[in-house]
Amino acid sequence: MTAETDLIKLYSTRILALAADIPGTERLESPGATVKKRSPLCGSTVTVDLTMQDGRVAAFGQDVKACALGQAAASVVGSAIVGCTPHQITEARDALRAMLKHDGPTPPAPFQELEVLRPAQAYKNRHASIMLALEASAEAAEQAQQQQSA
Repeated sequence: MTAETDLIKLYSTRILALAADIPGTERLESPGATVKKRSPLCGSTVTVDLTMQDGRVAAFGQDVKACALGQAAASVVGSAIVGCTPHQITEARDALRAMLKHDGPTPPAPFQELEVLRPAQAYKNRHASIMLALEASAEAAEQAQQQQSA
């Protein structure tokens, strides 16, 4: 397979569709936590706002400035995160990292659609951008949970 064919496979129709339709792109007025993550390699950034209620994400907003792969990941996160516990988000983050780096299993529900990014395993320079939405969300959920407990 040529490098061009590999790239065409990587930027599948599904990845491009996810990237074009990112839910939760409205920032929250009064978030319980806000976390911004940046990939130093490519400059992609994701800023996440969220609020927690009864130990679960109640509201979510994000500002995504990333490549199509980072946008696709943010799209899946935005679709799945409301109602999740901080543990579920951390578990999904760790599973996504393992899937990209070690061909690990698909992240668990409700984040299983991140499987669409499995072809990016071979593109290590894209991993950081793909991880941004879940990394920011995991940190924000933890911060918001701590704020509620204080």
